[in-house]
Amino acid sequence: MHPGQVFTLILAAALCVGGAWICIGRWSRARHLLDTPTSRIRSAAQGYVELVGVLRELMVPQPMAPLTGERCLWWRYRIEEYRSNGKRSSWSVVERGVSEAWLRLADATGECLIDPRGAEVHPAFRKVWTGDLRHPRGVAPNGWLGLFSIGKRYRYTEERLHEGEPLYALGDFRTSGGGRQGLDLQSAKRDVIRQWKGDFAGLLQRFDSNADGQLDEQEWSRVRLAARLEAEDRHRESSAAPALHQLGQPGEALPFVLSSHGEEVLTQRFYWQAAGGALMCLAGAVWLASQLGVTAW
Repeated sequence: MHPGQVFTLILAAALCVGGAWICIGRWSRARHLLDTPTSRIRSAAQGYVELVGVLRELMVPQPMAPLTGERCLWWRYRIEEYRSNGKRSSWSVVERGVSEAWLRLADATGECLIDPRGAEVHPAFRKVWTGDLRHPRGVAPNGWLGLFSIGKRYRYTEERLHEGEPLYALGDFRTSGGGRQGLDLQSAKRDVIRQWKGDFAGLLQRFDSNADGQLDEQEWSRVRLAARLEAEDRHRESSAAPALHQLGQPGEALPFVLSSHGEEVLTQRFYWQAAGGALMCLAGAVWLASQLGVTAW
């Protein structure tokens, strides 16, 4: 078997495996969307949840989209350069970036902060245009003029999320404050003692009643009692604070999805992508079989 045949076999196998991976991954995402019920922010259980609401501005300056300078809540961009060597030409990515600014999602029951890092984001706003400069200046041209690429060296893509847009979110939900956390008294007490030991001189000053430079059993009993009372006080203070809801990337291998489109649109998109992956897998399998001389008979 000569090197060309080996390369063809590897390419066919890669097409088959890659298609199967896309099919399984996209199908799994669609099933997670359908199988996870929509929760309200105020009453959502801790863990993996699905939320639907409207994006609101945080009490900080809004991010600026790097290519157009437009105000938004989140952005992603890509710059491609047109390259040609005489025989073949293509667009190659020379720069890309994505916002890490936190988002604020609101529904009828409350608000939730979202850390978008690691999320698969599907914004409704997407603009593609071309130009002669590595970094464009000003607002992107409208209509077909922005895609007219003859003589243009660079192609720009910018995606954004804006205030007031609907947002579908699927990820790991956590709440702090508001009396939602239970108290593990033994663990909390150990944390307090560990913190006090970091300033052992101060610990001796407070509890070394006989001034011998060390803590005996009776003095350690006082330390443990004081630590328990301190842990209870800290828990009461944190419980009295307003509830803070946050959504982020799940720790397990679960999808983290943010989208301006609803569940139905996303699910259909994932199913179509899964079907495309299945066709790739089938094409790769047929190609591989033909190269190996395998027939269906």
